[in-house]
Amino acid sequence: MIERYTLPEMGEIWTETYKLKTWLQVEIAVCEAQAELGYIPAEAVEEIKAKANFDPKRVLEIEAEVRHDVIAFLTNVNEYVGDAGRYIHLGLTSSDVLDTALALQLVASLNLILECLEELIQAIRYQAQQHRNTVMVGRSHGIHAEPITFGFKLAGWLAEVLRNRDRLVRLRENIAVGKISGAVGTYANIDPRVEAIACQKLGLDPDTASTQVISRDRHAEFVQQLALLAASIERFAVEIRNLQRTDVLEVEEFFLKGQKGSSAMPHKRNPIRSERLTGMARIIRGHVVAALENVALWHERDISHSSVERVILPDTCILIHFMIKEITDLVKHLLVYPENMKRNMNVYGGVIFSQRVLLALVAKGMSREEAYTVVQSCAHQAWNTPEGDFHDLISKDPRVTQLLSPQEIESCFDPQQHLKNLDEIYQRLGI
Repeated sequence: MIERYTLPEMGEIWTETYKLKTWLQVEIAVCEAQAELGYIPAEAVEEIKAKANFDPKRVLEIEAEVRHDVIAFLTNVNEYVGDAGRYIHLGLTSSDVLDTALALQLVASLNLILECLEELIQAIRYQAQQHRNTVMVGRSHGIHAEPITFGFKLAGWLAEVLRNRDRLVRLRENIAVGKISGAVGTYANIDPRVEAIACQKLGLDPDTASTQVISRDRHAEFVQQLALLAASIERFAVEIRNLQRTDVLEVEEFFLKGQKGSSAMPHKRNPIRSERLTGMARIIRGHVVAALENVALWHERDISHSSVERVILPDTCILIHFMIKEITDLVKHLLVYPENMKRNMNVYGGVIFSQRVLLALVAKGMSREEAYTVVQSCAHQAWNTPEGDFHDLISKDPRVTQLLSPQEIESCFDPQQHLKNLDEIYQRLGI
């Protein structure tokens, strides 16, 4: 991922140095397991642990000659270890190291993502509490529907993020899997107990039935779940973008002092951060296709997945980390305009209260079909008319006034009637 979107905490996990550290961590865990079972001398393992090291530049130099990254790494490590190095990588194949180490990187990435997700959860929860009673119009098809509160809208965001968190916790269990099973996964040259002990030391579970690699359905699930989180973040970003439109302007991204929105138009205050998040979600969704195509490898393994994963796994983790940080900051500093919400809600004389009038007429004995026709005619007469006033038209329509008193009509336009049961939702979420 380009530096522009790489934050240091996640970027560090996907550096070459961090990767090689995990390779060495796996090799040492296997040596320790081999020693515990009596396959190699314990003193050799102590020497390996004391001397083992690597130089990323030197590894690349060797790889340029041997054209094999793991062999290059092992050659460099043995340059540090010396004679005891002959006990490193005994009975292993490259993928034992690569896949097990990759699991460590993926778990570390998920731990950081989950940590950041908690900050987003708290930011949304706080804003939902602050705007629990901030009344606004709800929209369907982009058209005014009925009253809601901004806190209720945020409650939906919170519930979605909590579901994403739960999915990622389960994902962490599914991806925390290693394999030390040899060339085609048959343990022909390695005791299965070595795998069990080494994986335990690394905080992983042994794969149930590996081939030469860990099956890529696990990695496809990893990318899919992060893409689902990205889709949720995109939903929030798109909502902010829509509510920031000039003709709506109910919320707005915080505009920093000195920030400029357009090189040509000084008045512009654009939702650039939300738009950026929308674009990033597209990238992650695109990586899902590549991850799914990695599942079908030839026989017990081919290498077609490797080049793909070198791109999509770091990029997906780095991007989603950036996205979580960005949406969290957006939510924390979001500008909310209750007066504009009130203005928009009452446009054309409160046509959004049409259902309340319909139900009141039906309750007084009018057929639903007739009541719908009466209310719709008044609403459409007010709709998109400069002086349109649904409330006034309803209050003067004899078909309405012969059944409803002025007080009963007025009660139909009380937004609190639409909000009376929202406490049920807030309580479910602890808002």
